[in-house]
Amino acid sequence: MQKPVDQCSNDEPAFLFEKVAFIGLGLIGSSLCRVIRDKKLAKQVVASTRSVQTLQDAQDLGLIDAGFTSPQDAARDADLIVLALPVRATEKVLQAIQPVLKPDAIISDVGSTKCNVVEAAKAVFGENLPSGFVPGHPIAGSEHTGVHAGRADLFAHHKVILTPLPSSNPQAVKKLITLWQATQAEVICMSVAEHDEILAQTSHLPHLLAFNLIEQLAASRNNLDIFRYAAGGLRDFSRIAASDPQMWHDIFLANKVSVLKAINAFEQQLGQLKQLIEQENSEQLIGLLGRAQAARQHFSHMLAKTPYMQKSMQNRTQNLDRNNNVTEQFIIQAGGKLTGTFTVAGDKSVSHRSIMLGALATGTTHVTGFLEGEDALATLQAFRDMGVNIEGPKNGEVTIHGVGLHGLKEPAGALYMGNSGTSMRLLSGILSAQKFDSVMTGDPSLTKRPMERIAKPLRLMGAKIQTTGERGTPPVSISGNQPLKGIHYDLPMASAQVKSGILLAGLWAAGTTSITEPEPTRDHSERMLRAFGYEVKTEGNTISLQGGGTLTGTHIQVPADISSAAFFMVGAAIAQGSDVTLEQVGINPTRTGVIEILKQMGADISLSNEKMAGGEPVADIRIRANTLKGIHIPEDQVPLAIDEFPAIFIAAACATGQTVLTSAAELRVKESDRIQVMADGLKTLGIDCTPTEDGIIIEGKGNTSEWQPIFGGGTIESHHDHRIAMSFAIAGLRASQPITIDGTETVATSFPNFTQLAKQAGLQLEVNTNG
Repeated sequence: MQKPVDQCSNDEPAFLFEKVAFIGLGLIGSSLCRVIRDKKLAKQVVASTRSVQTLQDAQDLGLIDAGFTSPQDAARDADLIVLALPVRATEKVLQAIQPVLKPDAIISDVGSTKCNVVEAAKAVFGENLPSGFVPGHPIAGSEHTGVHAGRADLFAHHKVILTPLPSSNPQAVKKLITLWQATQAEVICMSVAEHDEILAQTSHLPHLLAFNLIEQLAASRNNLDIFRYAAGGLRDFSRIAASDPQMWHDIFLANKVSVLKAINAFEQQLGQLKQLIEQENSEQLIGLLGRAQAARQHFSHMLAKTPYMQKSMQNRTQNLDRNNNVTEQFIIQAGGKLTGTFTVAGDKSVSHRSIMLGALATGTTHVTGFLEGEDALATLQAFRDMGVNIEGPKNGEVTIHGVGLHGLKEPAGALYMGNSGTSMRLLSGILSAQKFDSVMTGDPSLTKRPMERIAKPLRLMGAKIQTTGERGTPPVSISGNQPLKGIHYDLPMASAQVKSGILLAGLWAAGTTSITEPEPTRDHSERMLRAFGYEVKTEGNTISLQGGGTLTGTHIQVPADISSAAFFMVGAAIAQGSDVTLEQVGINPTRTGVIEILKQMGADISLSNEKMAGGEPVADIRIRANTLKGIHIPEDQVPLAIDEFPAIFIAAACATGQTVLTSAAELRVKESDRIQVMADGLKTLGIDCTPTEDGIIIEGKGNTSEWQPIFGGGTIESHHDHRIAMSFAIAGLRASQPITIDGTETVATSFPNFTQLAKQAGLQLEVNTNG
């Protein structure tokens, strides 16, 4: 089982090791040697290799204090022995050094297979292996070899895998972790068998295929033309076939069982691909290719941000804060105005639901205006992981080949929801009704957000669902094959996500599923279910449906997102001389709270070109600068503007008089505690405000006769909340000094082209990437 490791304590002795002995001194060994020398981790460093010249070169380079041609001479009295040699030589070397090993000596290796290394050790020591024996594998390399090719930075930002055995001394493991962390590598621990299986698929199989392809092409009669006209794809794929044949010969044989297993799986998948081409099965073929392309992009992106491959969810959660570093900043210069006509990003809520219902429908669904942000893409990838063929997205167009309510397949691993609470809560309802088990996890922000609000009603329906820890946070684990029954549920707090999750579970439930809301919330799920031909009844604040129906593929036009439009609406309202028109924005009556609140504050807002698109009302919204006044925000408008309040808080700061918000406790459990985080940021910029349990009181600094700066300058911590980041970016229009906003990389989750449109409109915004 993989697990991240904690930083070791600072009470280590002056030298981590008294004497380190390298058996072999090629690229890996000499690179580690350089780090030990540079960081003064050992009092003495020696090496053994059959090449006298290599030993002499190593001494001339200052890498070792002494060199030996006999492994036994090098290992004598060493407290760390590093086997940096071909894996098939392990047994012979262990036999040679066994007589001179210190009782507490640590023995590790750098080979890319582990089972055979353990077997070699057992052949020498028997079943009672030395407690200091800890196999290892740094995943780093170069096309160059030998002692001169070594680099002190070879392992930086790479992974080093340790495979401790039941017999391994924890102190030995700890010292090896400290050693490898000194190389700036990320250290991961896993079992020997797991290591060999993973490496067989991710390293050994690709090398084998590259060697095989070049052998196949070289044996062709027109091989000269093949290589003469080879494009970049062949060069890129076959580059690794230039690796050392002897080394890979040894690896393939040493990891024979796992390599053969990987080859068999590849042959099976290749056979399926061959069959699709033979049958000219266009839909399945594009689905396979699309899933492969999207999976590579998805996992590459996610792995760059979080340790997604770690299977130990508990350890993963404990270590997320350490990896949750600031990777991007907005720097906003003071002043300016917004002008122009723009189309903002597609509605995220509608984009999510179009993928979900399109995947569960019978037939094909075509979506236009799809939001290609990370949250919506996480939903799309989840359904690809469950076997749904999805073409795109490309320029906002997505084609979904639905599998019906009973066609989803068990995903190979945990479904990664990124930063998207909508994805996780709505999918909880869908997954609760499936025949298979499932797990959902997410990024550092999502893993802190409460999921019991959806888990509790789903349990009442018969679902078997588990959240993590006392706070009921992700990962969320759901047991399959649980029959669901319809229930009536009174929502304790207005939440469209919880309502939608229950309704979606109700598609499979026996009988009627109904929900009564304390206040109306966004009704995108109800509207879209009807668009897919599913009857949903709404009577006052109660919504109900019967289980057992079907969804039919359709066309969905995603309107522009009013939540994204809100930043430009507020920006234009507060900055003198601003005049902005936002085209075809969704004005669903359950989402227009931001318009009504800004109008009550005195904003100059008008709507035109109203029509229906994909079952949703849309309109062009024009906003012109006007002086604002503070208000007590009507509580019936709170659920209708819940996502827009960070932007509204900026407007309140620019208003004359006091603005009071109540009945908005849900803001404390969004991507961040938006009440507290906004209050902290407003205070940093010189605004007097008081957060309350369910809202905030903001003392506006506006003046009815002047357009003076409202905000000072400073650095704002967004807590990686996209709406916090964009709201404080807009504040720069009325600032007297520059504003820096940390942790803005999550803006792409909901508004991928925010910076482009904001600068085009007139905001003086620059992006600084630190990661």
